[in-house]
Order: sequence, then structure tokens, then C-alpha cells
Amino acid sequence: MAIALTSGMRQNLIALQSVNGLMETTQNRLSTGKKVNSALDDPVNFFKAEDHYNRASDLAAKKDGMNEAMKTIEAANTGIEKIEDLLAQMKSLASAAKTSTNKSDLMSQYDRIISQVAFMADDSSYGGQNLLNNDSLSVEFNEDGSNTLSVQGFSAATSGSVAGVTISAANFATNTSIETAISQIDAAVTQLRTEAQKLSSSLSTIQIRADFTTGMENTLNTGADNLTLADMNEEGANMLMLQTRQNLGTTSLSLASQAAQAVLQLF
Repeated sequence: MAIALTSGMRQNLIALQSVNGLMETTQNRLSTGKKVNSALDDPVNFFKAEDHYNRASDLAAKKDGMNEAMKTIEAANTGIEKIEDLLAQMKSLASAAKTSTNKSDLMSQYDRIISQVAFMADDSSYGGQNLLNNDSLSVEFNEDGSNTLSVQGFSAATSGSVAGVTISAANFATNTSIETAISQIDAAVTQLRTEAQKLSSSLSTIQIRADFTTGMENTLNTGADNLTLADMNEEGANMLMLQTRQNLGTTSLSLASQAAQAVLQLF
């Protein structure tokens, strides 16, 4: 047997159902912080935001590669600086040999440092790559990998040469041979500094692109948030208003029910 509702009760029930639906939506927004949680909420904004978030994620992955490339270059630059320090020691030994009566000891120290120069170059690797051992880097800047920068390393030190400049074994027999050794060291330092400048230029370029990528990530994420995030102050006010409407609706339904009961009591 169907139960007949009065017009007032039916209207109040419909209003309460509508309010409950709005409250569920508002509660979902308050709990997630988003006004668009799925394509059902707003298909256009949802898919636009997804595109922004996806691109930001792709750029973040490229930035990791940029950071690794910068560390590889920094490792090479550190190696160059320390090789220069070793060459400075060698130059001091050669200069001291001009007036020393114990040239053999100075020559022995000089040759030991030459071997350390090569070791220093070999140890200047990062992540399995060594720009002081002719390795190269290819750094991707954008999400599809179409914009890249190639960084070519060089042979910083091998047995008998530094940055392609011949460094002979110690020969301090005459001032002429000593001056030859000093000239070789000076030429090697000049070449090392030239290579360091190239690496520093590449490092600056990668740093600028990394900073740009960070800015783009923030722009994309902010844009996506603007399309999907809820105004928490507005949603809080809506919830308060809906709770008030719910209470009034419940009271109104109760009054309608009492009115119907009063009519029935007449029979």
C-alpha cells in the first residue's frame, strides 16, 4: 500500500534531498581541497589541469638531469683547480732548483707530483662520467628532448702531458732545462684555464635553464591549481549555509507532518 504525502511534505523532502546533495559536494571539496576532483565535476578544467600537471612533472624529470650535469661539471672544475695547485707546486720546485745544491731531491719530488696530476684527473668523475677524461654530456632542457646542450670534456692529464701540453720528466741539470720545465707548466696552466672557461660557460647555461624550468614548473602547477582548487573560505561559508537550510528544512518537514496529523485527528 502506497503512502501518500502531502504537497508540503513532498516539497520539504525534495528540498532536503537537494541540500544533502549539495552538502556532500561541499564536504568533498573541503576534504580534498579541490572543486574539480574528476572529469565529472568539470571536464574542460579537469583535462586542462591534467595537461599542466603532466608537463610540470616532465619538466621536473628534466631538471634532475640538469642538476646531475651541473654536478659533473663542478667535479671537473674542482679537478682542474687542484691540478693547477699541483702544477704550482711543480713550478715552485723547478724555480727552487735554480739555486739549490740538492737538485736530485727536487727532481724526485717533481716527478712524484707529475704522477699525482694524472691521478687527480682520473678521480674527477661524478656519476660515472669524467669530463677530464674526454667524456661528454648531453643535457636535455625541454620535455620532448628537442632542446639539448652538448658538453665535451677533454684529456686533462695523461702520462707526460697536461691538457695536451707536454710535461717532461724532471731535468734540472741546467737553468735552460729548468726554464723549459717552467714554460711547459705555464702553457699547461693556460690551456687548463681555457678548458675551465668552456666548462664554466656550459655550467652557467645549464643553471639558467634549470632556473627557468623551476619557474615554469611553478607557473604550470599554479595554473592547474587555479583551475581545480576550491576556495576554502567560500566552501566553509557554503557548508554553514547548507547546515542552516538543512535544519530549517527538517523543522519545516516536522511542522508539515504535524499539520497532517492534525487533519487526520478530525476523522
